[in-house]
Amino acid sequence: MSLIEVENLDKKFKIYRRGEGITGYLKSFVSRDYDEVNAVEDLDLEIEKGNMVGYIGANGAGKSTTVKMLTGILEPTSGRIEVDGINPHRERKKNAMNIGVVFGQKTQLWWDLPVRESFKLLKEIYEVSDEDYEARIDEFDEVLQLSDFWDQPVRKLSLGQKMRCELAAAFLHHPKIVYLDEPTIGLDVAVKERIRDFIRKMNEEKNITVILTTHDIGDIEDLCERIVVLDEGRKIYDGTLNELVNKFTSRRIILETEDVIELEIEGVEEVEKVNGKIEVIFDSEKISASELMKEVLEKYDVSDFQIKEPDIEMVVKKIYNEGI
Repeated sequence: MSLIEVENLDKKFKIYRRGEGITGYLKSFVSRDYDEVNAVEDLDLEIEKGNMVGYIGANGAGKSTTVKMLTGILEPTSGRIEVDGINPHRERKKNAMNIGVVFGQKTQLWWDLPVRESFKLLKEIYEVSDEDYEARIDEFDEVLQLSDFWDQPVRKLSLGQKMRCELAAAFLHHPKIVYLDEPTIGLDVAVKERIRDFIRKMNEEKNITVILTTHDIGDIEDLCERIVVLDEGRKIYDGTLNELVNKFTSRRIILETEDVIELEIEGVEEVEKVNGKIEVIFDSEKISASELMKEVLEKYDVSDFQIKEPDIEMVVKKIYNEGI
């Protein structure tokens, strides 16, 4: 059995629709009209223990709603959902002991307490032993450098410092699953790198399953072996990032040559001249770059060449704007 199993999951919200002007306002006291919105629709999802999954989509696609159902905060309208064999909404307390959560704009730390005291409270809540607590704090400090602000009140921390604390808090009890909702939002490059290193370390060394929702392409490239793409509440892609890129873009090889290039090879889609160089556009699923270059070099005199990788950010933007 998978660690997370979701089948035909739906979540609908009712949104109050008020009429225009004073008439509409007065009418609302007598009766109200609602529009029904499908935040998540007919979602099937299986995630194995130890997976690192990027959960992406445009704003309003249903990412955060899905995470809230998996954590037990929201109850599905219909469908089946199991996290480690239990229904997360019906058994919220049991589920909470198995998960860690970081929401980019919300905190699980106590605002006026020093960081140290917040972690001591979390230690008691999650029933972490003294020995394990000390070992984990030392381990977290190596990567996240928590000791630099260990005695400061949470309210005085910078955004980057606060997010490092939030991450450490989410992993403190070594949960089976950690949900990260925009964990690097608004952070500078150095802090992002430190956070990614920490997430990778926890996943690889502790086999903690991580579900990451993000708009940061760097997070996806650096961390996620699998991505799930949502569009208007529906899953439109589930697979590797490389497969998604290949599906949406063709690869290019840029050649410097005086020869006239003509290639009638399966997988070669187009040969064009751009700024004095030859661009060969090809489908990497039908022919690899090395196979193509072998064919080219056998027939033509090439002084230099460059394999141009597709722009992953442009691919994701295209999905958000156009769907699949």
